[in-house]
Amino acid sequence: MSEQRISLRDVDERAYKAVGSMSMYVAKSGLDKALVTMIEIRASQVNNCAWCLDMHTEEARKAGVDQRKLDLLAAWSEAPAVFTSRERAAMALTEQVTLIANGGVSDDVWEMVTTEFDDREIVSLIMAISTINIYNRMNVAAHTTVGPERFVPNW
Repeated sequence: MSEQRISLRDVDERAYKAVGSMSMYVAKSGLDKALVTMIEIRASQVNNCAWCLDMHTEEARKAGVDQRKLDLLAAWSEAPAVFTSRERAAMALTEQVTLIANGGVSDDVWEMVTTEFDDREIVSLIMAISTINIYNRMNVAAHTTVGPERFVPNW
């Protein structure tokens, strides 16, 4: 990885604040914070966003996500006994929305999601997945570096 290309926050903090508004929507949506952090981690793993992984793994621990789940999250589908059916549905949706160009969201995944979540929760899931993907794309494109201290958002 090369050095950081640009500090989006330093050049125009409004960019992060705009996406921060989406984050606030998700935070107030009623989705379980632990599940949201797992979504954020899984999308960030898929997108290779170290900056977001650094932040959201810490948030997951604070939200009570078991360390074993965090350790196995990259291979959640190979460890079904560790994850609830809701978590598995959310992770499957996260992967397919994150990799949307690979065929979209399959009917099988959609059926899993609609079995586990009501319509309002599904909207919140899609918003959570979309929001972390925006952050990932911003940070990966800019080569945002992981510093010695974790970044703590203030929006």
